[in-house]
Amino acid sequence: MTVISISLPDALVEKLDKLVEERGYYSRSEAIRDALRSLVSEAEIAREVHDKAAGVIMVTCPYERKDVDYKITKIRHEFDDVVVENVHRHVGNRYCIEIFIVEGETSRILSVLGRLRGMRGVYQVKSILLPL
Repeated sequence: MTVISISLPDALVEKLDKLVEERGYYSRSEAIRDALRSLVSEAEIAREVHDKAAGVIMVTCPYERKDVDYKITKIRHEFDDVVVENVHRHVGNRYCIEIFIVEGETSRILSVLGRLRGMRGVYQVKSILLPL
């Protein structure tokens, strides 16, 4: 294994050390390797290096915004070739969480992500995608 050296601000090192302890990593290096694997995988997906991908997309939005719920449903139907499962969950009385399980053409999955991220009224869109 190649050894490299990086410089980090003190505040970031403190956060890294806390993360290592909380998540049970053996070392800082292990935590950084884990983060880099995710970053590289995400970048490969974004560049469409792999023709196919699978993963999860999570959307959070306000409960009272029925227009957002309608638009999300419309997107789900438009991309039913890659959305293989969908869960809608009310969290408390303020939020809705939509979870999409996706699998298929990377370009189509990235289109779903783009449409969801560009939607007004959405708080967050998070994804974990794996190249196939």
